Amino acid sequence: MRRTFLTFALAAAAPLHAQGLMAEMHGDVRQVQQKLIGLAKAMPENTYAWRPTGARSVGELFMHVAEDNYFIPVAMGKPAPAETGITEDFKSTAAYSSKPRTKDQIVAELEASFTHLHQAMNLTTDANLGEKIKFFGQDWTRQKAMLLTVTHLHEHLGQAIAYARSNNVVPPWSR
Repeated sequence: MRRTFLTFALAAAAPLHAQGLMAEMHGDVRQVQQKLIGLAKAMPENTYAWRPTGARSVGELFMHVAEDNYFIPVAMGKPAPAETGITEDFKSTAAYSSKPRTKDQIVAELEASFTHLHQAMNLTTDANLGEKIKFFGQDWTRQKAMLLTVTHLHEHLGQAIAYARSNNVVPPWSR
């Protein structure tokens, strides 16, 4: 298998114990993180209240990502910071994400939530991917939880790109 510079860069950026699948997971999350935060910063504050019919607003979308970056790790064994109020009770996420915030506050919450997510991801190694954890009241493997985490982030990255383009904002990496 031919290794590219990107493969080496992602492995170097991952925690020391993460050299296989988890190194790839950290690298992928970092790429989505950079794009989501880039979009959050690029969107003008007056677009944060914009929403397509029946969907989350721009600000709500970014806060949803932040809330789940705290909520999902609870099942991985990493409690959310006390100041978020997020617990294993799903209802606690709504209380966190529904507080009024400015664009700058939302960007800061998003950035902090990704730091927390990476810390939680460090609890999963290639060696314990098959370990069972309670996830949304069901028995899941750590691997399945990681796959959900990554696909969830990509889902909302696509949504954020559509929101940006609908508001005539070109994603920073496309300029």
